[in-house]
Amino acid sequence: MTDYLVVSAVPGEARYVPEGIPVLITGAGKTAAAVAVSRALAGGDISDLVVLNVGTTGALRDGLAGLYLPSVVINHDLNADAIRAIGLDPQEELPVDGGDGTVLASGDVFVTDPAVRARLAERAHLVDMEAYGVVYACREFGVPVRVVKHVSDSADEAALDWPALVDASAKILGEWVTANTP
Repeated sequence: MTDYLVVSAVPGEARYVPEGIPVLITGAGKTAAAVAVSRALAGGDISDLVVLNVGTTGALRDGLAGLYLPSVVINHDLNADAIRAIGLDPQEELPVDGGDGTVLASGDVFVTDPAVRARLAERAHLVDMEAYGVVYACREFGVPVRVVKHVSDSADEAALDWPALVDASAKILGEWVTANTP
């Protein structure tokens, strides 16, 4: 039997996860997410565990709305070219099994600037602050992970209203978790 762990950045994103499914709140950002997930995975039996990274996302391209299961997460605020130039692998792109083909840019920048949005949209459809850290930690522990994101905003100045938008996304995310976990 599969066990699930729902991972979200803030409590509001996981508000409608069904009772009985454990929830881990990581805090904002890739580092906080990677540390929290690593700590949780190191502390228990992970042999039948699947991690579900459930949360909100900003749309980097006009017209994107609804629920997405990204197939790739990229670390967007890493100087990958410079790291490659010195002979190291920055691992800036991580595949995610079971995705829908979308690409999620993950970084420690809360995107509200149109120029940053446009630059990221060249490589990705969506943006968040935690998924890369969650996927990286799960990969290191050999634990399957799915990324489930709901568009809450357009990653522009309207994103500053994010606190008021989380609950609507959380309801849809909770419905997905209910429908996709036995």
